Amino acid sequence: MKNWSGILLAGMLLVLSCQPNTPTEKNEEKTDSLAMREKYAASPVLDAKTALEHMQTEDGMQVQLVAAEPQVFVPVAMTFDDSGRMWVVEMMGYMPDTSGTGEDMKNGKIVILEDTDHDGAVDNRKVFLDSLVLPRAICLVENGVLIAEPPRLWFVENKNDQPGKKTLVDDKYTEGGNVEHQPNGLFRAMDNWIYNAKSDKRYRKAGNKWLIEHTHFRGQWGISQDNYGRLFYNNNSENLLGDYFSPGLGAKNPQQRNVAGFNEDIVPDNRVYPIRATPGVNRGYMKGVLDDSLRLVSFTAACGPLIYRGGLLGEGFEGNAFVAEPSANLIKRNILTDSGYIVHGRQAYKGKEFLASTDERFRPVNLYTGPDGALYILDMYRGIIQHKTYLTPYLRNEIKNRNLTDPLNCGRIYRVIPANAKNVAAVTLPHDPAALLPLLDHPNGWIRDRAQQLIVDNRYTTLTPQLRERLKKEGSSWGLLHALWTLEGLGQLQLADIEIVLRNTNPYLRTQGLAAMPAVITPQQAGKVLELITPLQQSVLQAPSVAMLLPYLKTFHPAAVAQLQTQLLHAYPNDRFVADALIGNMSGHEQELLDQVTKWNPDTTLFISRRLKKVLKDIANQRNARLKEGLVKEYPRGAKIFKTVCQTCHGADGEGIQSLAPPLNQSQWVNGDKNKLLAIVLYGLSGPVAVNGKVYKAPEISGDMPGIGNNDEFSDGDIAQVVSYIRNAWSNHAGKVTEKDVQQVRQQYKGREKSFTAEELK
Repeated sequence: MKNWSGILLAGMLLVLSCQPNTPTEKNEEKTDSLAMREKYAASPVLDAKTALEHMQTEDGMQVQLVAAEPQVFVPVAMTFDDSGRMWVVEMMGYMPDTSGTGEDMKNGKIVILEDTDHDGAVDNRKVFLDSLVLPRAICLVENGVLIAEPPRLWFVENKNDQPGKKTLVDDKYTEGGNVEHQPNGLFRAMDNWIYNAKSDKRYRKAGNKWLIEHTHFRGQWGISQDNYGRLFYNNNSENLLGDYFSPGLGAKNPQQRNVAGFNEDIVPDNRVYPIRATPGVNRGYMKGVLDDSLRLVSFTAACGPLIYRGGLLGEGFEGNAFVAEPSANLIKRNILTDSGYIVHGRQAYKGKEFLASTDERFRPVNLYTGPDGALYILDMYRGIIQHKTYLTPYLRNEIKNRNLTDPLNCGRIYRVIPANAKNVAAVTLPHDPAALLPLLDHPNGWIRDRAQQLIVDNRYTTLTPQLRERLKKEGSSWGLLHALWTLEGLGQLQLADIEIVLRNTNPYLRTQGLAAMPAVITPQQAGKVLELITPLQQSVLQAPSVAMLLPYLKTFHPAAVAQLQTQLLHAYPNDRFVADALIGNMSGHEQELLDQVTKWNPDTTLFISRRLKKVLKDIANQRNARLKEGLVKEYPRGAKIFKTVCQTCHGADGEGIQSLAPPLNQSQWVNGDKNKLLAIVLYGLSGPVAVNGKVYKAPEISGDMPGIGNNDEFSDGDIAQVVSYIRNAWSNHAGKVTEKDVQQVRQQYKGREKSFTAEELK
């Protein structure tokens, strides 16, 4: 991919207000690239106080420094505990130089940062766990901490801020992929499950066991939720993606590669507006990547999305989506609105950003709402943010010319608060059940989330009667939702509780009631559930969620579920959300559903007909892939490279991944002229590109596939193996590629740096 969206700090602890839109130097006028090259020839390392002076932010807002080196180094993820302390993941080993030398060193840490005098700045650092290799995510659960250290996910008990018993939760948490393309996030959502970006797994602690379930594949780096528990994420070239429905629904059929209502494009506008020249991006030499003043035009490293729910910045900021762009040294603000169950988004401003810096080493990689309601920013503060796998000669030269390799021991954490705010302090959560209950209605969404989690983690079942009463009360919807999911987390939720929510006049609350329904479906209750949800199919807003519940019910009442499915089919054959939900109910029986649809209506243009045919094709491709497992033995190095470099965007089945990359399976580029394919693998391909008659272009996919020909990690023999593997995997049947073939293509394009376009290769 391009500049790494997810991974990209020395100074005193200072607090300084940024004057809104009044930088220390005037906003530079658009000017030619030569002048910009001269102006930004150097990239000095700034202390934290000076770095703040280089920031511009929204009128009425101020940026405060919370921590800087030596209190924190290379922060990439964090979470807050009940006392307002920050548990920070430090990825010290990321890209020590352009070759990644020493990246496997055990120098990563989990640290606890505390503001003991409550002045807004960290004054105490404590190491909880060290000697980690490239740690990337953290989550507090019960009496311990979930920690992602590739390829494993660990649960480490907390013994008075010292690590206790260590339990392996998943030995394949980050199986496959490289540092830029491995799961991360460990986001504990409203439905009590822990979700991830760049992953199709979710986790949950149940007593002494850890549950691992299949869910929708989401995002690349960072994940967040709104007040309805819907998840939002992105990839490096797309501003914001997200779900229209509760994250636990719609993933019951593993044959479905994409399900409508999930992984939707929320903010299609991907333009960015840096306040400095940004030539240090991986494809900066390509036409259209930078404008005439060398500023990045569109996202290339979008990451760390946050749905702000803090209640501090002001009403106009509630529910806004903030997105970090470290390669352009900025943070974008988007405004979201609901239209039915569909979420629409637009950029908050034209031609400017919520926060931007003229400091090239300002690298915001993750955003959080704090227990004080502030917006927190993790800044890796470094020059190199592109992983070696895809590093172009152009960017390698940029790094050399402006000495961007050093330093490696910096890091900053900032918070954004209103300029006139006074005594902005974190709320300390009590461990008293009665005191936690009212916090489910707190104006700060982080407080609501954490109060729910504490009640669940401590199994405060004595609160069950009060939680049920809260379902009946008018007022804030948020407290009602948290009461609903707290009951679910405690194992106390009953069908009668959901029935109350389904009678609510707010359609969004009714949808949440349906989302919680799987928790109460039992053989004894299944009939009653069907009675409750069948009338709701008549509502366009509720019909998709009703259809998503069918897989949970068909074991108990197959005839009644079949009848409800037929009713939904006849009522919504061209509704993409209902159609995909019905396909989700027919895992292993997709052909039967297609036969039923065709018998009822032979119109092949019906949405559900077209989707069923696509799923059946995907199933056949997956079957072919399994039959070709012998390829791994024939091309072991090629199979490994595919898994770590190619699969993360093109998919394990070669069918491409929505919003990332087009298919490799049965692609004319793969099965055709081997020299053209080798040229793409070595030097990259810039879109648009037609594959099997369909044109793929940004933002449907990333507009650029980087080559690996300049990566000294891969020999010509390695490249020959991976290309041979791809040309014979799945349904592909093409000739073998040799090391000599690779060398001949290198010689043909000797000295080339830029990627190809499809037109050039024709």
